[in-house]
Amino acid sequence: MDAVRVAHLREVLAGTEWVQSTRRFAGSLRASVGTRQGGLLLVGTESYEPWHMAAHLDDEAAWSGLPELSPTLVRHRVPPSAPAHLSAGLGRIEAAGRRETVLVVASEPPGGGLLERVHDARRAGATVLALDDRAAGDLGDLHGVAHDTLTADATEVDLDTVQHLVSAAAGESFSGPAASAGMPGARLRRPLRDRLSRLVDHLSAPPPSRW
Repeated sequence: MDAVRVAHLREVLAGTEWVQSTRRFAGSLRASVGTRQGGLLLVGTESYEPWHMAAHLDDEAAWSGLPELSPTLVRHRVPPSAPAHLSAGLGRIEAAGRRETVLVVASEPPGGGLLERVHDARRAGATVLALDDRAAGDLGDLHGVAHDTLTADATEVDLDTVQHLVSAAAGESFSGPAASAGMPGARLRRPLRDRLSRLVDHLSAPPPSRW
């Protein structure tokens, strides 16, 4: 019932900046991925892999008819037994280039060579986006390389909730500067109310097993 949860979250957050901020960031995400499937690279930090956001985006890709939102989860350490779709290591970011998007979800300052690889991807033409947590400390280096950022504040909305709201908004109807400018990804989709009715058709199906 993710769509219902999102509707309730937005009711609770009405009157704050978070509904608008997460939709704005989702608009940046949609515009950056364009129509290229497989061009969204999602990566966390050494101690935090954004599994939930990967699953949410995969759901949104299927339910909204936007396969380009389905991410490749990039991992700092890939176990030998990992399936193919969970075997992308940091080298995948090094290989990123134009028309690809690197979305960094940071619960701590990036280390382990991640920031350097993200710099390389940006220089090669990739779009870099960052979702992070104010409690993580100094993230100035990450913000300096990112084209757009959104920072959660656990005193109001934690990082998990922000990821949930951004994922949901990415699959909704998008309107705003990107749409009016004709940017990639600014295609009209059904609004949340329509998606809620369509969600009923999916409730009897098992959840995606990719993650």
